[in-house]
Amino acid sequence: MTSPAPGPSGPADVASVGLTSAAAAAALARDGPNVLPTERRRPAIWRFVRQMFHFFALVLWVAAGLAFVAGMPQLGTAIAAVIILNGTFAFVQEHRADRSADRLKALMPTRVTVRRDGRRTTVDAADIVRGDLLLLESGDRIPADAVSGPHADLRIDTSMLTGESEPTAVGAGVRLYAGTFAVEGEGEALVTATGGDTRLAGIARLSSGAAGSTGPLSRELRRVVRTISAIALGVGFVFFAVEALLGVPLVDRLVFSIGVTVALIPEALLPTVTLALAWGAEQMAHRRALVRHLEAVETLGSTTFVCTDKTGTLTLNQMTVIEAWTPTGRAGIGAPGYAPRAPVTYSSPDTHDAVVRLAVAGARCGSGYVFAAEGSWRAHGDPMEAALDAFAHRVSARWPGLRDAPEPDSRFPFDPRRRRMAVVTGGTVLVKGAPDAVLPLCGEDRGASAVVEELTSRGMRVLAVAGRPVGDRPPATAAEAERGLELYGLVGLEDPPRPDVQSSIAACRRAGIKIAMMTGDHPMTASAIADQVGLRSPGGLVVVGADLPADDALGAGIDHDGIVIARVSPEDKLRIARALRQRGHVVAMTGDGVNDGPALREADIGVAMGLSGTDVAREAADLVLLDDHFATIVAGVEQGRATFLNIRRFLTYHLTDNVAEVAPFIVWALTGGQFPLALGVLQILAIDIATDTLSAVALGAEPPGRHTLERPPVCGRLLNRTVTRRAFGVLGPTVAVFTLAAFVASFTSAGWRPGEPFPTGDVLAAASGAAFIAVIMAQAANAFACRSSASTPAALGWTGNPLLLGAVGADIAMGLALLYVPPVAEALGHRAPPVAGWTVALAGAAAVLVVDALDKHLRAHRRPR
Repeated sequence: MTSPAPGPSGPADVASVGLTSAAAAAALARDGPNVLPTERRRPAIWRFVRQMFHFFALVLWVAAGLAFVAGMPQLGTAIAAVIILNGTFAFVQEHRADRSADRLKALMPTRVTVRRDGRRTTVDAADIVRGDLLLLESGDRIPADAVSGPHADLRIDTSMLTGESEPTAVGAGVRLYAGTFAVEGEGEALVTATGGDTRLAGIARLSSGAAGSTGPLSRELRRVVRTISAIALGVGFVFFAVEALLGVPLVDRLVFSIGVTVALIPEALLPTVTLALAWGAEQMAHRRALVRHLEAVETLGSTTFVCTDKTGTLTLNQMTVIEAWTPTGRAGIGAPGYAPRAPVTYSSPDTHDAVVRLAVAGARCGSGYVFAAEGSWRAHGDPMEAALDAFAHRVSARWPGLRDAPEPDSRFPFDPRRRRMAVVTGGTVLVKGAPDAVLPLCGEDRGASAVVEELTSRGMRVLAVAGRPVGDRPPATAAEAERGLELYGLVGLEDPPRPDVQSSIAACRRAGIKIAMMTGDHPMTASAIADQVGLRSPGGLVVVGADLPADDALGAGIDHDGIVIARVSPEDKLRIARALRQRGHVVAMTGDGVNDGPALREADIGVAMGLSGTDVAREAADLVLLDDHFATIVAGVEQGRATFLNIRRFLTYHLTDNVAEVAPFIVWALTGGQFPLALGVLQILAIDIATDTLSAVALGAEPPGRHTLERPPVCGRLLNRTVTRRAFGVLGPTVAVFTLAAFVASFTSAGWRPGEPFPTGDVLAAASGAAFIAVIMAQAANAFACRSSASTPAALGWTGNPLLLGAVGADIAMGLALLYVPPVAEALGHRAPPVAGWTVALAGAAAVLVVDALDKHLRAHRRPR
């Protein structure tokens, strides 16, 4: 850390009167303003262009270009529009994604109080320089790194930087950091670092350096697109060569090869994926989870390791007195939170008065209190002191509350060295502090030490409260006040776990997901909470951040379900996320503080708390829990897994279509051009874009199944063996056979017989129309078959996905319009089919359902029992 800049009269004068205005101006000119550094980003136009020309976009540009070459400018324009719309959407998402470092600036105060020229004055936070003397009091945000002065009496909330759930008592010579704030007391502090030299700026640099990872869906989509594109281009080239051997003219060969290639390129795949993710995001919003990046929907479903914070994530972030001990007996409090009424049980009737004395004395020793706002009770000041105020309300109907109680006659503030504080009020000295600091002042122990050990082992924070009459002369010093004390008792406080956490953790484990707790709290506190919620198994690992192994051994050391890592720093969290990802895990990292920002960005999916979290955490995250409930993560995992499976469903649906569309070209090639083309390129693109999209989108909205969370994470391949077999070996060939059969049946009904030349003109156009409607009708049935790779539509229920019913109806209506509206039919090169063609087309739809049911039945019987 940079040393302070002394003023002209030397460090001693600076510490007492602060800098002179002239010295401050010189330091400001030398060091620059007290602002966080701004990250340099690539120009927006460059990022926009990049979204238009990644690999998938290039494939679609090729398809658009081929459409123009083939004399189909309308469809070429449509494909180009799809590219531009998707690229624009991705650009907007990326532009919103990378602003977490900017949000750190919101943590800096705008005006602060300093002493300059020996006078108290208010200046802009940006004008603070090294050597300035800050004048801090309760509620002030600290504008720069500093060291507390000799008379400081402060309690500082450092949770957003350190993860420590309790405010830290600050005396003389303690380092203070920019972005934290004082919750109690007052004092002076000498600025030691500003702007880019602060710890807050260091975290900003970590956030900037932790580049967001590429999710499993993006990686898998790239693989699928490359595979299908390679196949499409390869098949097109093969057909071009075959036609050359058959002596087909160059122009005809080019048009024909373009048709084959376009038939195999899934033009609507990316829009369908985007819409499926958008649907999943909407469903998550209904479950109180806000998706900031659409891909996070699927990534959460692929998660294999969840690293969760403790305070505010597994717990309620509310200190509560849950047990009290007095020399005459015990009391238990049966409800968390700050409400002034709660059930209290006493070990004996004589205990009540002693517990009231203990509770009132503990509350009078602090300044924090509870108050009602917007229908709930909240803490003002130190949450621990507010919990003591609530405790006093709960056990004593006559307790007026700290807001209405008279001010103490004198106060001896908390001293971090003494670890206790005292007040004089109503003729009584009252003392509160750490048990090991108070009990030695109280004479006989009477079993208190054993109770302290017991409560601490249960993860509670324990305070001791004592007192004595003032006597003839009020104490003038803390040492005088703390003599001859009587122990009133002990209070055990805890931040209670959320009520649904235990069942949520169990659900994660059933889903094959490992869980680790990472917190800035003490190891004993962290392990106690982990035990309560079922996160840590008996004898499970508890590791302190400072003891974590080096990077090369870190992954193996922490890759354990139920591990607890306490006292972690932002750098530790970042290292942990990287180490787990290097071991092949899909990592979800939860957090709510500034200190969580870098790790949230480094993880595959960052999950921030919406209620208790900071803006920095929310901006760095991919998913924001609007209710802060860990259970919402489980609901998100379920929806994410359903979304991944839905993408597989409509990928099967698209690929089945492509098999049927390329089959006429294969038959044409195998017959040396003697068998006419059943479908033209324009018809194929019309099917892909106009009549298949709605059904594919509806498959993307298929609700989660009953057993979605009872299987391992679905982070496998989209184009897996099941998808390939069903699309290319079962459903696709069925649709292709009936498409060609409808084509031939139309010729036969017109009087054609095998061995004769095929008719042309209106007969060929009607036969092509039959093939066209055969694909559409078969795909309508295929949409229902693709709802599951194991269950038939009848078993699932035909109305289980209402959106699919409407989508199939709309697709059929669109197909009929393309077939029977004369100008459109003429543009596509077909006309209404004869009755024979319609009959085979309808039979094809039924055949798809029969073949699908037979395949699923045979697979079920072959599957090991």
